[in-house]
Amino acid sequence: MGILNLMLLFWLTVIPTFHAAETGEVGGGEEGLSSAKPKWDSNYRKVIDVKGRPESVVWVVQLSDLHFSVHHPDRAIDFKKIVGPALSMINPSLVLITGDLTDGKSKDLLTMKQNEEEWLEYQNVMEDVVKRSSLNKGIFFDLRGNHDNFGVPVAGGSFDYFSRYSINGQLGRTRNINSVTLRTGDEKHLFVGVDSTMPIGLRGPTNLFGHPTDQLLAELDKELSQWDSQSTGPVTKISFGHFPLSFSATSTSGKSLKDIFLSHSLSAYICGHLHSKFGRNLKRHHQLNHHLLSLQKFFQFNGHEISDDIGVNCSTGTKEFWEWEMGDWRKRRAMRILAIDRGHVSYVDIDFKLGGKKTIILPTFPLDSRFMSTSSIHHKYVCQKISSLSYETVRALVFSVSPIVLWITPLGDLYVAPWNYKAFEDPSPDRYWLQIEATDIIGRSSLTDLRPFSINGLNAKLSWTWREFFVMGCQWDAFYYPLLWCTLYFMLSILLIPKAVMMFSKKQFTYINFVADKGFLNCIGWVLLELCKVSIVWFGMLGYLFYLVTFPWFIGRVFTDGKDKGYMTYMGWVVKSSGEKGKHEYVGSPDVMVIVLPHLFYVVFPSMLVSIALVAERSIYRDYFLSLTGKKVDDYDQEQTRTRLNGQGSKNSRSCVGKRWIRAVLLVVSLAICLKHFMNCRALVKAYEMNPVLHFPDIEDFEDGCLLSSRA
Repeated sequence: MGILNLMLLFWLTVIPTFHAAETGEVGGGEEGLSSAKPKWDSNYRKVIDVKGRPESVVWVVQLSDLHFSVHHPDRAIDFKKIVGPALSMINPSLVLITGDLTDGKSKDLLTMKQNEEEWLEYQNVMEDVVKRSSLNKGIFFDLRGNHDNFGVPVAGGSFDYFSRYSINGQLGRTRNINSVTLRTGDEKHLFVGVDSTMPIGLRGPTNLFGHPTDQLLAELDKELSQWDSQSTGPVTKISFGHFPLSFSATSTSGKSLKDIFLSHSLSAYICGHLHSKFGRNLKRHHQLNHHLLSLQKFFQFNGHEISDDIGVNCSTGTKEFWEWEMGDWRKRRAMRILAIDRGHVSYVDIDFKLGGKKTIILPTFPLDSRFMSTSSIHHKYVCQKISSLSYETVRALVFSVSPIVLWITPLGDLYVAPWNYKAFEDPSPDRYWLQIEATDIIGRSSLTDLRPFSINGLNAKLSWTWREFFVMGCQWDAFYYPLLWCTLYFMLSILLIPKAVMMFSKKQFTYINFVADKGFLNCIGWVLLELCKVSIVWFGMLGYLFYLVTFPWFIGRVFTDGKDKGYMTYMGWVVKSSGEKGKHEYVGSPDVMVIVLPHLFYVVFPSMLVSIALVAERSIYRDYFLSLTGKKVDDYDQEQTRTRLNGQGSKNSRSCVGKRWIRAVLLVVSLAICLKHFMNCRALVKAYEMNPVLHFPDIEDFEDGCLLSSRA
């Protein structure tokens, strides 16, 4: 199947346009913007009338994971130097900053709590960016990320620097849900921001997930439906937040952000949190599927959800939305421009790590069939519900510091090239590829990346690497407890089943029987029974597993002020409630999985395996030693031992067992496990300011914590 590169030089057809004039905040009037007051409804929902945009096209800028740090001043310096001029060139209708504004980490990355100096830097840098961009401060929306919530005991408290220094905090946007509508004629473009950080901000690393409550989901549902009964024109809905859905927990009632998004025909959910280190394809298409609900709860194998629809039913629509995670400013210096053109949502990601950009091109139609095309587009195309006007031209936004050749036009123009779209109808979603070239007046040429497109609205294959699947395809909130209990039950079965066999079964599993009949079951039975015979090791392991399930794991300081201590269990942290004095509650689940699962997988289970191997080696050596000294009583056993030693491979047996190099290797492995455990403990001591030798907690608090743990 051939691939056609469609090269479009945008001097063919150009539609000149003008700068947008948005309504600003009360008291606006910044340079380049209208000083008219914004429109608000009774629920303080902001509405911005966007004027002068080409053909009702709007575009916004997204930034995420800035991680301003006192230990890495280059992040803030580059942000001030690059972002202000870039925003001035792009002239967006909104600027969305989706979390992790500051880093909140010590230089060794082990202590994680709020640092006011970083927040002051963020405030100063944003004031400079707003000034240099000539944009209205009211169009900037910043959200809280988990780093902005490290160690914050209560929202609005003395350590909640986000409420004091962020743009949202300064402008009085104190709700966890904020919405703004960009209105262009009859069309409305609704943007809803979601702050789903946990209400009680724990120190890291056990602060990793978004925690939407039932109340927050109800507010989100209300905001997304605000135009459903009021608008006669089309409404495009986009939500933005910090956490991907794979790192978002469900509410108390079992509802999730995904449930709300699917019920509202959302176009896209844009987020951050994962950075660029896990891959470039952190995009996920969600679609309501009634036949695979049990599987969808845990994982999705590739970027496109498998549909259970057979054919196309023109009488019904499809509930779906795209989830687009973007790269981070911290390492990649990433920025995203997202555009809505006649209901089609597209974006381009810019990597300023590679240098400044004199020209930026964002194709708005046709859409990339890998990351942007939806089933609803295919549905409308097959059912002939599309407007031919939206298909008859190839369109792109071009932002440039210099005018594009042959036309002296304002920055941020929409460039249009006519084409015969029916000639590109094809059953393959990636046969045709689009690349756009723009040349400015001084001869600089810029090219977009090649993008596959499908006029039919078909989706091209989007396969994840294993790292991308690990962070984007797995629903870790649902995975935590199954992984935990499967691991614990497996380790308990290793201890309890052989003990039961030894007590109630007449069948004997010995080393000699294993040598005589080298079967897998004989081997497993022999080594596990040997473990049961070493009572101190067997009871020690059983008691430790019982302790991990029943009692708190450790005690530490979980808030920035360092006053109150919390008790961590496998179900989360037991902390004092801010509402009722003396009452304890669980927080931080499944966030504690970053401590619980690595401890089980890399310390407890390997220690059990090494212990089993050591007792097995001990049994072999004992048998070998007794055979050499002639102290065995059983004649049959002596005969079998002599046969082994005198037969084929006896030299290897004497070499392996006599010199005991297997035990030496196992002891080295034991030391490696001890080192791993020591490093984990050192990190926890630093993270939660624990006494590494002995804790002196309040006895009453400790008893309350143990009681809550045992009841749960």
